[in-house]
Amino acid sequence: MRIPIIAGNWKMYKTVSESEAFARELAPRLAPFTGVERVVCPTFLAIDAVARALRGTDIAVGAQGMHWEDQGAFTSQVSPAMLKELVTYVIIGHSETRQYLGETDETVNKKVKAALAHGLKPIIAVGESLEQNERGETAAFVGGQVRAALEGVSADDMRHVVIAYEPIWAIGTGRSASGQQANEIIGGSIRAVIAELYGDEVAQAVRIQYGGSVKPDNMAEFMSQPNIDGALVGGASLKVDDFVQLVEIAAREKGR
Repeated sequence: MRIPIIAGNWKMYKTVSESEAFARELAPRLAPFTGVERVVCPTFLAIDAVARALRGTDIAVGAQGMHWEDQGAFTSQVSPAMLKELVTYVIIGHSETRQYLGETDETVNKKVKAALAHGLKPIIAVGESLEQNERGETAAFVGGQVRAALEGVSADDMRHVVIAYEPIWAIGTGRSASGQQANEIIGGSIRAVIAELYGDEVAQAVRIQYGGSVKPDNMAEFMSQPNIDGALVGGASLKVDDFVQLVEIAAREKGR
């Protein structure tokens, strides 16, 4: 059985002191839910403080992105070699980095392979625009993103990969796909592409999250779907009560 994974993407919110205080408040509230993997992804500046605050707990820390090179003249960037001492996970290919920071399928693939080479676990975000969705292009587009992200990734490394299906039109908009819609894309496109590339055994082992306006009042709809293994959460991860509720719902719906 795939272990559910709920990851909070804090985006560009919370100062270092706010992040540390939040992590200290969150830790005991999440402690009972050992059957769900819990991850928080603060800003780069707050990673060290959050990692220290969560030391001794089983809550993982992730980064919101990284460069693919170990070092070099890349002003403003952070390398996997720098991150691996502090985090377990790294988000790669989020739609906001694709839209605002020039992320491409090629750079996503470079970062995925670099993360894996340094023992980091990538959370690879994929998703279509509203226009693509309305034209019926979702399955082909998202499947293409998955293929591009995983080019050159071995079957053995796939056990460290998490994929997050985040339709762009649902991120931060208050809109979300229905549970059934998300399940169909995740199972019929993303998991199907992984099966084509690596075989059904690998495809059935890979965890795939849903993301996009996930909240406590719609979480059960997503977690009750057989192909959805968790959530990559934005706004609702910024409030302790909301994030705890999301994890609690995942534990209940997934029998953990």
